[in-house]
Amino acid sequence: MSTRRAIILRHLRALAHERHPDAAPQALRQAAEYLADEFSGLGWATTRRTFHARGRTFDNILAACVERRERQAAAPLLIGAHYDTVVGSPGADDNASGLVVLLELADALRKVQLPRPVWLAAFNLEEEGLLGSKTFADELRRAKQPFGGAIILECVGYAVNKEGSQRKPPGIPIAVPTVGNFLGIVGNEASHGLADAMARSAKHRVPALETLTMIVPGRGEQLPDTRRSDHAAFWDAGFPAVMLTDTANFRNPHYHRPTDEIETLNLDFLERVAAAVAAMAQLPVERDLS
Repeated sequence: MSTRRAIILRHLRALAHERHPDAAPQALRQAAEYLADEFSGLGWATTRRTFHARGRTFDNILAACVERRERQAAAPLLIGAHYDTVVGSPGADDNASGLVVLLELADALRKVQLPRPVWLAAFNLEEEGLLGSKTFADELRRAKQPFGGAIILECVGYAVNKEGSQRKPPGIPIAVPTVGNFLGIVGNEASHGLADAMARSAKHRVPALETLTMIVPGRGEQLPDTRRSDHAAFWDAGFPAVMLTDTANFRNPHYHRPTDEIETLNLDFLERVAAAVAAMAQLPVERDLS
């Protein structure tokens, strides 16, 4: 086993447990602590962004790159994933897989000179109505914060090379392969450049990773299955955002079930997703977010 694969498995074992604000609040807090410690240990400036919801306080975890240039005038790129689960599920795919990609990015991107600031965000309460990301996006909007867009990792660890393993979400206006071995890239009209940059990065830098891009009108109101993650909070706040997904329940039979365990994941697929997102984060600014 490679050192990289061993690290990925360590992250998954730390994170793939039920993490719910009511059913497993201690595990939810432990996940936040683990993520914050890992980001900090890799040299990222890490903060807890506390917000109030349901009469309690919760944390989003934000890690920012330590700037290596005298000037980084470009607006920051955010890459995020949620760290809560539904009741009764260990959430290996949903969404420990996205969190592991964040941690892989924290390690990979600290070693390079980035063309823009990069934020890594672990959002809380996605499963409770996107509450953490809505709070974060609304704060950005009110502050008139320059912002280059968000890439949201939502279930990125399940892939199978089997005919009939992929179902098409209802109402989706594009052809969808029947083999569930591709990464879905979902953006809205305002996010077309971001989605295109992600698709180009995957094609050029990780050709083994098949992708399928869909651009939805408006904020995806007519296609509710395209709004089922934290990217929708950024769409609603008027920011460009893209969801990367293995399509969740349209492919993964373990979605939101007690069987969403580490052993069901395709780690080769997960590593390819991490490599593609890392490549996208390093694209020259003038080429990707326009």
